[in-house]
Amino acid sequence: MSESTAVPSANLAPKWPGDTREALPRVGDERTILTGYLDWQRATFELKCSGLSPEQLSRRAVDPSRMSLHGLIRHLAGVERWWFRVQFAGEKLPLLYYTDDDPDQDFEKLDGDPQEALAVWREECARSREIVANAPSLDATGVHAASGEPISLRRIVVGLIGEYARHNGHADLLRERTDGVTGF
Repeated sequence: MSESTAVPSANLAPKWPGDTREALPRVGDERTILTGYLDWQRATFELKCSGLSPEQLSRRAVDPSRMSLHGLIRHLAGVERWWFRVQFAGEKLPLLYYTDDDPDQDFEKLDGDPQEALAVWREECARSREIVANAPSLDATGVHAASGEPISLRRIVVGLIGEYARHNGHADLLRERTDGVTGF
C-alpha cells in the first residue's frame, strides 16, 4: 500500500454538474457543524432538482414507487414547516400538502407548478434557518405534537439531516432515471 493517503481522483464519485454547494465544515462548534450538514443536504437536494422541466420534475420514474422529484419538493417543504415552525417554534400554521383526510397529497397530487413548489420549499428552508439562528441553543425545546413532550432543537436538526439524506438517495435514483445525470 502506498504511503500517500490521497485517493486518486479517478476513484472518487463524480461531482454533480454545476455544483455550487459550500464545502462541509471540518471544524466548528456543534451548531456550525450540524447546520452546515443540514444546509449541504438541502443544497444537494436542490441540485438534484435543477435543470429539469416541470414534466420531468413530476415524472414518477422508478416503478412501482409513486415518488417524483415534485412530490419530494412538496414533502420536504412540509417537513421543514412541521418540524421547525409548528413543533419547535409553536407557530399556528396550516400544514402543507397534508390533511387528515388526505395524508399523502404531497406525493399523490402533483397539481400546480413544480417551480412554485420549489419556491415554497425555499421559503420554508429560509424560515427554518431563521428559527435555528435565533434559538438560544440546540438545547432549546419545542413541543412534540404527537406526545406533548418536549423536543430539542438538536433532535430536530439531526432528524432533518437524516430526512434529507434518505430523500437525496431517492432523488439520485429519480434523477438518473429521468435524464441520466449522476454525481454526488
